[in-house]
Amino acid sequence: MAELISDAKNIAVLSGAGVSVNAGIADFRGPKGIYTTGKYDPEAVFDIARFIKKPLPFYDFARDFINGIKNVKPTFTHYFLASLEKTGKLKGIITQNIDALHQKAGSSNVFEFHGSFWNSYCMACGAHFPYKEMEEKIFKEEVPHCVCGAVIKPDIVFFGEPVKCLNESVKLAFESDLFIIIGSSLTVYPAAAIPDSAMGKIAVVNKGSVNLPRKRVELFADEDMDEFFEKTASILNMDVKCGG
Repeated sequence: MAELISDAKNIAVLSGAGVSVNAGIADFRGPKGIYTTGKYDPEAVFDIARFIKKPLPFYDFARDFINGIKNVKPTFTHYFLASLEKTGKLKGIITQNIDALHQKAGSSNVFEFHGSFWNSYCMACGAHFPYKEMEEKIFKEEVPHCVCGAVIKPDIVFFGEPVKCLNESVKLAFESDLFIIIGSSLTVYPAAAIPDSAMGKIAVVNKGSVNLPRKRVELFADEDMDEFFEKTASILNMDVKCGG
């Protein structure tokens, strides 16, 4: 990986839930995730048609989610990518995550494929609600409403809605000479199709198998992400600043 990064001039990254697992955020499809524990019905929580009819199940989940990420800090991998961006080699990160940990670590060019909690808007008048205001409303109201009376929706992508930044993500992958997939099994489309646009080398760091032909993969590391990138940073003599 260190050699691939050294040789590259235009790096792009696709990150999935695995990047944030070491931060304490459960992978939605992992052993403690929403899809496997049965605590919530994913269709009731994340389907846009059902949200419009009955938004309460989503907000019950949202209160748990927000409580769960309040004190969560980025992992070494998040900080490694932020440091790599500062060198000018990493041009952007496409993330499937809604936790904003890449931004918290200092990355600036982040394409949030599934949106995030950090912005919300009224579904009727379009009024914007920044995170702090929305967080307060989520814990004060069963279902947050705008002054106009309509329901407020966080700017995350629900089932039945188009993903965000698709064209920008495809362009980023196409122009890269090194495309690094971190913490994603590539099972969710259309994010799983983004690597098809990568014309350069592809490297994968993920715990478990990945839905990608091995002949397309220059390097595959089935390892703990933070340990792997700590070794990589050491070989590259990168001074990765964590914290803040």
